[in-house]
Amino acid sequence: MKLTRRKILSRAGLPLLGVLPFSRTAEQPAPDPVRTRLLLGGDVMLSRHVGRLARGRRDPAFPLRDLAPLLQAADIAFVNLESPFSDRGAVVERGMIFKAEPEMIAALELAGVDVVSTANNHARDQGSYGVEFTLDWLQGHQIAVAGTGKSAEAAHAGVVIERNGLRFGFLAYTYDQSNGNHPDTDDRVAVMDMPRMREDVARLALSADAIIVSMHAGIEYSPKSNAQQVAFAQAAIDTGARVVVGHHPHVTQPWERYGDGVIFYSLGNLVFDQFQRVETQHGALADIVFEGPRLARASLLPVDIVGTAPRLTRTTIVDGSSGASAAK
Repeated sequence: MKLTRRKILSRAGLPLLGVLPFSRTAEQPAPDPVRTRLLLGGDVMLSRHVGRLARGRRDPAFPLRDLAPLLQAADIAFVNLESPFSDRGAVVERGMIFKAEPEMIAALELAGVDVVSTANNHARDQGSYGVEFTLDWLQGHQIAVAGTGKSAEAAHAGVVIERNGLRFGFLAYTYDQSNGNHPDTDDRVAVMDMPRMREDVARLALSADAIIVSMHAGIEYSPKSNAQQVAFAQAAIDTGARVVVGHHPHVTQPWERYGDGVIFYSLGNLVFDQFQRVETQHGALADIVFEGPRLARASLLPVDIVGTAPRLTRTTIVDGSSGASAAK
């Protein structure tokens, strides 16, 4: 069973209480380390045709209903939220400026999503009001947020989620925050500044046992990562992160083990209404297992996107010690 997320949230930097282990005699074997499973998803867009279908079905949880049992079973579930929430203005059914209606949060709740990245190029699609409404709406529904905040400091502070006695820290960054609609910069949305990211990771390491960095970057529809993605992700691992999870290209890209961590350059779409390209209708979940604070295993769970909603297709397991892969 998934531990309830309702007791999880601790802003990075706040003190966390620890528990001293019971003493044991030399004859007693050391207990096996506790396993913690993370499922990380790519772009989730709850506006446009996705919202239209949900309204037609009278089911705002529709987009993630098929995948909900899988995500619920994870200790921590993460996605990139590609559409800000807002309770102002008309319903958005077309165009490149997204707005998720407030009731669409039911999809994230049903799936047991614990933490989202809100640092992406659509973060400001509903203006300053949308940035803050999205923060309040998610946190009011007990979903943690990384990448935006009420201040620049909050956007870069990250968030810590505790599971199985371990503290998992999340940070999130985007290559762009304006979507071509804003000439200025909003420092409440964390952008990909490498020195600042290194500072954030080092600081978060003081209050987290393992750090996951979300990276919204890359060239749309490109099957390969670009130089910015590679440099930023490797710098995050070099600084102490254990996992980098990428999105934005809307297609999957290769992933790799690097140093003491793993980098998923792009997981592609998870919930989206892009029908023009076949490759945008296939995405993946990163399936990560920690044994204690040690990254023990990484694998991909490919999904097909059918009518904007993801369905699990097959599993590719990767041996964490050798990197060899086998589909089954």
